[in-house]
Amino acid sequence: MSPVVDMDGAIGFVVARGDAVDRARLSFLRTGAAPSQELLTTAEIGQAPDGGWPALWGGEIASVDATCFRLAELDDLGALGRPAARRAFDWLASRQRDSMWEEDEALAAEAPTWAKPGDPEARLYLTANAAFWLSVAPAKYEDQLRAAAQAIAAHLGADGSWPSFLVSAWLSAAVLHRQDMFYEAARIQIMLGDRLPQMTPADVAAMACTLRRVGVAAEDWLLVAARRRLAETQRSDGGWPSDDGPAFDVHTTLAAIRAAR
Repeated sequence: MSPVVDMDGAIGFVVARGDAVDRARLSFLRTGAAPSQELLTTAEIGQAPDGGWPALWGGEIASVDATCFRLAELDDLGALGRPAARRAFDWLASRQRDSMWEEDEALAAEAPTWAKPGDPEARLYLTANAAFWLSVAPAKYEDQLRAAAQAIAAHLGADGSWPSFLVSAWLSAAVLHRQDMFYEAARIQIMLGDRLPQMTPADVAAMACTLRRVGVAAEDWLLVAARRRLAETQRSDGGWPSDDGPAFDVHTTLAAIRAAR
């Protein structure tokens, strides 16, 4: 019999190790319970007047990558319909250039590798990330998404490979799936399946969450394999390790819970 995720252990890990926002995310994922207004306001803090959020490394200039990260946090709290998130979606849509996304050139000196303006790998990652969040937005951004999906597909190799970071692959597959470009999405998923045994638990959880968020069926072969991998890598304390250190283990565990539920 294949191993299964110990959901009770994972929930216990978040309750014991997480903060108030983590526990609110857990509650929403489990029961759909809305967080308090105070907590939501705290989660939205720091938004720039134009609708984006600056990165910790970028001073006061709004960042595509940071804005996508904040939308992911708000999504876990059921807050994508609030005014702050709507402004962020509009800002992301306005930042598209030639079908793709890139960070502001003013961030070039500070930006990490995955967000460097002018870098083609970063451009594809940011395009897939921004387009993914516009794909799940309550409002419709069909023109931007159609252009982004075509740009992503044009960058794929014949075998489904992608000229960017690993995270770009599942984000791209999600965008293409949402645009009914199932053949192109499936080519990427086959490549991801080949790499699954070497992927970290954090990457597996993020991949599964992303694909489920755009409607890929839980019975899909790649998601079944992802849940099996999560079950095999769950620790005895109920959690999963983050690639960014123990301080982020709760975040990874919440992603695994979302992927496995």
